[in-house]
Amino acid sequence: MRDLFITAVIFGLLPFVFKRPWLGILLWSWLGYMNPHRLAWGFAWNFPFSMVVGLVTIAAFMASKDKNKMLWTRETIVLLLFVGWMLFTTLFAIFPELAWFQWDKVWKIQLMVFLTVLIIANRHQLHWLIWVIALSFGFYGVKGGIFTIINGGAYRVQGPSDTFIAGNNELALALVMAIPLIRYLHLQAHRKWVKIGLASAMVLTGVAAIGSQSRGGLVAMVAMGLFLWLKSRNKIVTGFYMVVAVLIMASVMPQSWYDRMNTINTYQSDQSTQGRFNAWHTAFNVAKDRITGGGFEMFKPPVFRQYAPDPWNVHDVHSIYFEQMGEHGFIGFSLFLLLGLLAWIRAQQIINRCKKDPDKKWAADLAAMIQVSLVGYAAGGAFLGMSYFDLPYHLMVILVLTAKFAGLLEKQPAPLAQFSRTANAARPIN
Repeated sequence: MRDLFITAVIFGLLPFVFKRPWLGILLWSWLGYMNPHRLAWGFAWNFPFSMVVGLVTIAAFMASKDKNKMLWTRETIVLLLFVGWMLFTTLFAIFPELAWFQWDKVWKIQLMVFLTVLIIANRHQLHWLIWVIALSFGFYGVKGGIFTIINGGAYRVQGPSDTFIAGNNELALALVMAIPLIRYLHLQAHRKWVKIGLASAMVLTGVAAIGSQSRGGLVAMVAMGLFLWLKSRNKIVTGFYMVVAVLIMASVMPQSWYDRMNTINTYQSDQSTQGRFNAWHTAFNVAKDRITGGGFEMFKPPVFRQYAPDPWNVHDVHSIYFEQMGEHGFIGFSLFLLLGLLAWIRAQQIINRCKKDPDKKWAADLAAMIQVSLVGYAAGGAFLGMSYFDLPYHLMVILVLTAKFAGLLEKQPAPLAQFSRTANAARPIN
């Protein structure tokens, strides 16, 4: 029954995508982030809904008479270079078959990221995109938060199987990144019941992130929470919600959770942590030896035999930074970091120029919350290999769109041209 319902909803929405391609971006985002088809048990579980929606969206965009121009900003140019570099490193991958399989996933994600820039045409559409992303992760946040409270934190909160957020660690990071987006919607809401619902979703999503029992998720949660409070324009309200979430967690989480989290302080004797360190050294050694790195999916036993300090301790890299360094070399690693830096600078530009303008306050709020979300990703990603996760790249281009709709990308007249026009205007008429 779930299969039929999900299929009916998706295919029932496709005709609207033909008329309004931006709805295709929303539908694709819903499929990519919530993965509703993974909640079914029949034919819908592995049906290529995302591919169908992507193709329809592209066809609708190509057939549309009103096409937006690509925004070639420093962020989108570096992102394109980054994607091109990943393709180049795939040509020289240590494990070509595995690398090309992963590349097939990555380029499709990045294509839809670029299509977001091309298709989303105004603030209204962008606002709905934020709603879709926030609700997609909020579904698991609310559900997982209630699950954690009811069961006293005895079981881990997991994501839908065979997705980016399948594991407890991956889901925790996604939920941490979603909380600031929910907060943005909360700031923009005017109806009381919507604000209450979003506030409850924030608290429960925080509880769910902790209920995942992910140590990396806890680190991301602390970093995100600190910046969320610092960046919020109503620190008292934000602090209140954070205190409520902490009190709920403190009252329901069992001693086993505290024992697990305490292993962060005893990492020297933790085998999992030592395995990660070994993988990180391996990534650094591969990057030193190969300018293109090892290519996608390089963290395999033969590579550890050649490059690892402990050749027999084969472990997943579990770090967005060392994943990029090992798989794409120092060049790919630098482009990855540069993307994050440029996104942060763009967000700060938006905040500085819009926070005092009532008509553009929304842009400052969104930029600030995206900064908070990226802080959570940067902190949690240090211990989790999710460097190809859609969301951070999507947020980066959303910042570009935010700058566009706030009027910050409009070309300013050159000083010389402005002076010339002023002088001509002041010249007397004979």
